Amino acid sequence: MKLKDIGEFGFIKKVTRGCLIRPQHVVKAVGDDAAAFVSRPGEVILLTTDLLVERIHFLRHATSGYNLGYKSLAVNLSDIAAMGGTAREAFISIAIPETCEVEYLEDLYEGVKSLAAEFEVNILGGDTTASKTDLIINIAVVGSAPENEILCRDTARPGDIVYSSGFLGDSKAGLHLILNHIPADSEAFRELLKAHLQPKPYLREGRFLARQKGVHAAIDVSDGLSSDLGHIAEQSRVGMRLYAENIPISHNLKQFCEQFNFDAPAYALSGGEDYTLAFTVSRDSAETIEKDYLNEFNMLIYRIGEITDSGRMELVCPDGQVKIVTSSGWDHFRK
Repeated sequence: MKLKDIGEFGFIKKVTRGCLIRPQHVVKAVGDDAAAFVSRPGEVILLTTDLLVERIHFLRHATSGYNLGYKSLAVNLSDIAAMGGTAREAFISIAIPETCEVEYLEDLYEGVKSLAAEFEVNILGGDTTASKTDLIINIAVVGSAPENEILCRDTARPGDIVYSSGFLGDSKAGLHLILNHIPADSEAFRELLKAHLQPKPYLREGRFLARQKGVHAAIDVSDGLSSDLGHIAEQSRVGMRLYAENIPISHNLKQFCEQFNFDAPAYALSGGEDYTLAFTVSRDSAETIEKDYLNEFNMLIYRIGEITDSGRMELVCPDGQVKIVTSSGWDHFRK
């Protein structure tokens, strides 16, 4: 079915059913000129937005509408998670080319709504328009956090331990499979593909970390570990020492790197779109937070390095050699 068969408002009626998941504090949802909702006393509002453009961020022929919708929301939820917030409301704006079928778009909204329901996020509106060639999706998410429990990038301190909340490099490997038309014909490859198409937003984990007094700085790994930790180092005016042997690498990625002759730690260091949390913790709080995190989520957090006062990003190799780390992740305007 083509959009011209049902029109803009027919399309809006189709995709907005089931968008109001959590009606508390919502005054006006979809259907008026603007949404209206009430914030809570003692909390600050967090607002993030992310734009996904066909052929820049995704290949429409290589992903289902469901996966694209899921990821479009997940990347925004990850930003809220990195600041220790709770995601509340979402707004979807989409520019649609004639070549995009209504069924694909309905599937896309199902992906958005599925993830929104998991984290009790309302979809309260947005905008639709036509596009000449490419599908363009912009989602804005409103979140909140207690005033004294926000995680930022500029608060790392020398002596802090640097952690990752999960494996790194899996999404980059999944993208490699897509771009090189390599079939996901093994369980390992299917998991790598899923890591790229359906990244996990660490919202509950981010909220947990923000409540811990020993957690200082945090960021989500969207552009690559070396790039994103570089942001913490720069904004906190500190140095950082990472240990190659400590970078968490999944069994799936190890198998992938062995098959295609990649260096696994280097691959993980430069990968993007993992959407794990990288964060720093005071040394005297580290063991307690590790234990409490494991008890809360039945998952490990991984010590990957430490904050220094050197002003440099360093990588300690397995042979003890120390290398200077340069940003090697994603940059929209560098090729």
